[in-house]
Amino acid sequence: MGYGNLTEFILLGLFHNEDVKAICAVLFLLCYLAILCGNLVVLLTIKGSQLSEQPMYFFLSYLSFMDVCFTTTVAPKFIIGLLVQCNTISYNGCIAQMFYAHFFGATEIFILVVMAYDRYVAICRPLYYMLTMSRQVCYILVIGSVFGAFIHSLVHVLVIIRLPFCGTNEIDHYFCDIFPLLKLACTDTRLLVIVIITTTGVMSILTFVALVISYIIILSILRTRSSEGRRKALSTCGSHITIVFMFFLPLIFTYVPMGDSVGNDKVFALFYTMIAPLFNPLIYTLRNTDMKNAMRKVWCQDKLFEGK
Repeated sequence: MGYGNLTEFILLGLFHNEDVKAICAVLFLLCYLAILCGNLVVLLTIKGSQLSEQPMYFFLSYLSFMDVCFTTTVAPKFIIGLLVQCNTISYNGCIAQMFYAHFFGATEIFILVVMAYDRYVAICRPLYYMLTMSRQVCYILVIGSVFGAFIHSLVHVLVIIRLPFCGTNEIDHYFCDIFPLLKLACTDTRLLVIVIITTTGVMSILTFVALVISYIIILSILRTRSSEGRRKALSTCGSHITIVFMFFLPLIFTYVPMGDSVGNDKVFALFYTMIAPLFNPLIYTLRNTDMKNAMRKVWCQDKLFEGK
């Protein structure tokens, strides 16, 4: 525990009007259930079909799993906060929520980078694809993503637990995050804010720019391919690009400003904690013929067996 006197925090949430909170509680509960169902359907479809043998869908299954974990770290407490008068969270619970939110979120970012690399190898070096993206390499890339996310999250926790909290315990957010907590510390945190912006914000920008450049290269190469091959590649790349924009742009707006725009941060955070995970399954299924065919085989086959 930090060396201040606070043992719990109060999450002020996203809304203050009681009528709005009640309506939003139902709305976000439905969103959360849709996120769970949608991503679990994608995950089980991949695991229950031959798609799991393909590196792209192997990574997509882990992306769906991270979506479920990431949203579950934030959504239940957020929804409960809309229904109760005072939404409290213990000091240890707050630190744990921040750690897991950054851990699952960072793992998702690294997996998105890995998926971009997978598409680059598949389209730009197709003859070496199965050798380059062997199952062993895929596991190493996933483990590397998890390890990198763990280090990232641990650094954030080490920053917070060393700070004294002796004033107000009201967090102007709907979950525990680094900037709202820094604002409550009883010490000068301007240097720490700059460090967080440099590590998290700038790295988010550089990762986003690198992903966009990689997809520009891929799209330029696709112009020389046959119409059928180009159509299929554009379908998968288009899904990836859509998710990258939906996830990274709000993340950049959250962590690049100088930590004083927490009110806007709460709105931006909704995009990468609730909205992007909600649309991920739709984007990857509605625009993907392989996924739609696999879903028909896995789920319709199960119904046939149940009928027998």
